[in-house]
Amino acid sequence: MKAVRCCDKHIQVLDVPPPSGAGVRVNVRSAGICSSDLHMIAAGFDMPATIGHEVAGTLSDGRAVALEPIAPCGHCDMCVQGDYHLCRLGPAMVHGVALDGGMAEQMLVPERCFVPLPNNVSAADACLVEPLAVAAHGIRMLDLKPDSRVAIIGAGAVGLAAAAVLTPFINNVDIAARHAAQQEAADRLGAGLHPRGEYDVVVECAGNSKALAQAARLCKPGATILLLATYWEGVTLPAFEVSMKNLRIYASSLYGRQGLVRDVEMAAQLMAGRPDLADILITHRLPLDAAPEAFAIAANRKAGAIKVVLEP
Repeated sequence: MKAVRCCDKHIQVLDVPPPSGAGVRVNVRSAGICSSDLHMIAAGFDMPATIGHEVAGTLSDGRAVALEPIAPCGHCDMCVQGDYHLCRLGPAMVHGVALDGGMAEQMLVPERCFVPLPNNVSAADACLVEPLAVAAHGIRMLDLKPDSRVAIIGAGAVGLAAAAVLTPFINNVDIAARHAAQQEAADRLGAGLHPRGEYDVVVECAGNSKALAQAARLCKPGATILLLATYWEGVTLPAFEVSMKNLRIYASSLYGRQGLVRDVEMAAQLMAGRPDLADILITHRLPLDAAPEAFAIAANRKAGAIKVVLEP
């Protein structure tokens, strides 16, 4: 079968044996390119596995599923207390990083990874469940009210996913979006542009020192900064403004559960309630064989890319 892998910082589509061993076989229908994929490839991370952690597909019985692409150990202290997203395995539990991911015709995953899809959510679109779950996981940590003012810094896929999670129940959501396609998507999601004034919460999705400084400036005294970005390099904390304003900073990564409901299940329901989400966020769809071209498109935000999806 065909699979996408990284060799010496180059994306290649290789013929590899079909997956075998423990797990349930998923026929992949969509796999999104994440900014973390782009960063790891550019940085030269050792990535022997098939890429792709934003994945949806179908099972042998025809059921459509999205995937929660992590395989926690289930017995470390974090897993036992219910925080399986903090499993001591770390990146070693992530499909598409240490374990084979979904940019392939098929993949094997534990049954616990399955996210059943509502009837009106297609597997061709449901690779969006994963980035939406990233946003939902962080946002549920916040104490928000309908009249809270929320700003989002960064309008990539996660920033726009945060807007999609927030706008149904928060009246005042503004997003800092640099490119025309991002601005159009933000408008369609019901978010304002060009954050100004003071905010109760600022969601930082850009992942750099400049964005952190902007987040602190936009916060009113006693406000909260939520870090949804991944920080690949060291950043400068605007410590004086953070301390003088008594700001709270929450960090969030991956997804977990709230009670009996997983963040990925909440994300699937969000897609069911917003049938236009895929049309808003997915800007490009390409076949698996075109993976090198797809990654080049995904890296060029100025050209209008938001979410680029491979369809095996």
